[in-house]
Amino acid sequence: MRILIIEDEYRLSNVVKKGLVEEGFAVDQAFDGEEGIYLAESESYDLIILDLMLPKVDGLKVCRELRNKKLKMPILILTAKSKIEDKVKGLESGADDYLVKPFAFAELKARIQALIRRSHNEADPILKLDDLELDPAKHIVKRSKKIIPLTPKEFAILEYLLRHKNTIVTRTQVTEHVWDYNFDALSNVVDVFITTLRRKINTGFKNKLIQTIHGVGYKMTER
Repeated sequence: MRILIIEDEYRLSNVVKKGLVEEGFAVDQAFDGEEGIYLAESESYDLIILDLMLPKVDGLKVCRELRNKKLKMPILILTAKSKIEDKVKGLESGADDYLVKPFAFAELKARIQALIRRSHNEADPILKLDDLELDPAKHIVKRSKKIIPLTPKEFAILEYLLRHKNTIVTRTQVTEHVWDYNFDALSNVVDVFITTLRRKINTGFKNKLIQTIHGVGYKMTER
């Protein structure tokens, strides 16, 4: 999944980004509210991590503006402001969750997973299709109870496909949600990853769960 961090403290932003990238997320960064609004409007994100005390445009205004523009991605406020009235203002501005600094990265990751699951209306934290199971929190993929080793990028692609199972997703949609702002959209790396992923998931099984819809995109479904 692809996340935008809007945080003016460079060191903290980079630490959070490093941790999320290691967990398989694609991450972009904005260091002021104005840049954050621009990226949120121009790119496709599954979640935004938002500081409140930002230069140019503060976090509350960023949140309200994004909601006024009908952008529905989950917003998690990450801030040093710990008073109840600050939390109330943050949630009333349109945020979905509120976490106070300092924080444990494990809690941040758990909240991110919960918000993404909720945004996709998923009650079960384990993504399933036929005999395939993917656990986003533990980064484990199994088919017929056999663990299938995947690279972080393969895992991210499979997670995106499973969250949109029985639906055709385009190559552009995959790149927008699995790679960051610097990805070269003209490269064939997506097709290479899909080919490798299909081999790992489909080989040896009767049901070929990952399909290529020629000229359109990809689809995960039971045949």
